[in-house]
Amino acid sequence: MAPGMETESSSVRRSRSGSPDLIASNAGTALPYATRSALHLKGLVPSGVEDFRAQELRALEQLNMKSTNLEKYIFLSWLRSTNINLFYRLVLHNLKEIAPVIYTPTVGQACQEYSHIYPFLAPPNSVDGLYIPLPEVDNIEEIIQNYKESIAEGSEPEITVITDGSRILGLGDLGMNGMGIPVGKLQLYVAAAGLNPERCLPIVLDFGTDTQKYLDDPLYLGIRQKRPEDKAFYAAANRVVEALHMAFPNMFIQFEDFSTDHAFGLLEQWRERALCFNDDIQGTGCVILGGFISAVEQAGIPAKDQRILFVGAGSAGVGVAKQLVDYFVIEHKIPEEEAKAMF
Repeated sequence: MAPGMETESSSVRRSRSGSPDLIASNAGTALPYATRSALHLKGLVPSGVEDFRAQELRALEQLNMKSTNLEKYIFLSWLRSTNINLFYRLVLHNLKEIAPVIYTPTVGQACQEYSHIYPFLAPPNSVDGLYIPLPEVDNIEEIIQNYKESIAEGSEPEITVITDGSRILGLGDLGMNGMGIPVGKLQLYVAAAGLNPERCLPIVLDFGTDTQKYLDDPLYLGIRQKRPEDKAFYAAANRVVEALHMAFPNMFIQFEDFSTDHAFGLLEQWRERALCFNDDIQGTGCVILGGFISAVEQAGIPAKDQRILFVGAGSAGVGVAKQLVDYFVIEHKIPEEEAKAMF
């Protein structure tokens, strides 16, 4: 069972006003009578008390009634925001079917349509991450404090996935709409690695977009301006990362889907100062390196005799190349220039 998936007797989070807050952590119709009585819910919900299995069957039935994957994505997002225990139970028990809905390939379409579907992904004022617009970077401490006040005590984030939406999957610059990627990645980490969902923090740096389609879209929810020049970008991005590191010094920072130059730049600036990595550069590089090593063993041709072809030179491709060069130098004692000549 993933962290955060409490039993039927789990406590219900309360809002600041003291009234029951049934969003995000409750057991819904699985609340026992004693708990309903204590929370003054008698007569306010149907009388039947279910187990989580019955809730899961109902949710799965509703999910299967959706005709498109985007509709399923919206339904699952709402479920995650209103009953996180049921959401992850559903994901864990149906991972093969649901993983392509909450992440690739469906998340690509969800990001492209994010501003159009955002109001239907969660109840009003539900906190699903941090949206940090460029004009508000100087107020980053206030934004972080607002976030701290919105979460339960002891639920400080252990991991953040942060993007600026500038290079989302193979779709290009989606601006603020790229928030779907941090949200989706963290959902997979909870389901596959058992992270506590209440201690995961998706972040989008809303620093503008160079995609005219979104600047012209009347429903676009990000700031309507072109992206800043490098000097302004790094000043703002470093200001945010520094504030996050100060507020949550033990939080793991994952940089995700930045443009190639900025991906390498941020990684170089922060890799020795904070617990961080870049998924596109280092994560993809590790996976491809593992595949390469296995392929060499299967082929029976020595690594030094291989010729490696790259298609494109994005952050992932360059990251893979760096990992391979390090592998050849360290494991096979091949000089760096000779290793590069194998590409």
